[in-house]
Amino acid sequence: MNQVPVKLGPLALLLTVISICLTTLAILTFSTARADGRLAERYAETVTLRYELISEGQTFLRDASETLASGLPLTALPGTTASADGSVRYESEKDGMQLSVQISEEDGRLRTEEFRVTKEWAEDLDIGNLWGGF
Repeated sequence: MNQVPVKLGPLALLLTVISICLTTLAILTFSTARADGRLAERYAETVTLRYELISEGQTFLRDASETLASGLPLTALPGTTASADGSVRYESEKDGMQLSVQISEEDGRLRTEEFRVTKEWAEDLDIGNLWGGF
C-alpha cells in the first residue's frame, strides 16, 4: 500500500488566516458592545435626571394650584421669585440640568407660561494630538 502524502501548507495557512480574522472580529464585537453599554448607562442617567426634574416641576405646579385654591397669592410658594408682571418663577438645578417653571394667575386659574428642562452645553475645543496643519 502506497500512501499519498497530504500537503498541509495551504490548508494550515488558510486556517491561520481564518483564526486571525475571527479573533479580530470577536475583539471588535466585545469592545463595541462595551462602548454601547457605557453609552446606554449615560443615556439612562440623563433620562432619569430629566424625569426627576419634570416630576419636581409637576409637584411645584400641584402646590401652586393648591395655594391658589386656598386663596393665598402665588408669591407665598417657597423657592420662587416674583416678576414685575405678576408671574412667579421657580428654578431648580441638578447635576448641570436646569428646571425653569413660570406661572401666573389668570381669572382665578393657574396659567403655565414656561415649563422647560435644559442643560448647558459647552463645546469641547481640545482636539488632543490631532495634527493642526501648517
